[in-house]
Amino acid sequence: MEIDFIQQLLIALSLMLVIEGIVPFLYPQRWRQLVSRLSEIDDRQLRIGGLVSMLVGVGLLYLING
Repeated sequence: MEIDFIQQLLIALSLMLVIEGIVPFLYPQRWRQLVSRLSEIDDRQLRIGGLVSMLVGVGLLYLING
């Protein structure tokens, strides 16, 4: 059972890396501009964005595993 969890966790991590790598691979200039803009956003806005992202992820997991 533990091996199954670790395997699923590694699959999820792998998929996350693939998805996050698509934009910089296809549009490196746009990615650089986005990262530059992100450096100008204050910490509070980044934290709110991170919180929203985590809540959406948890919500999707809840719906999928329902």
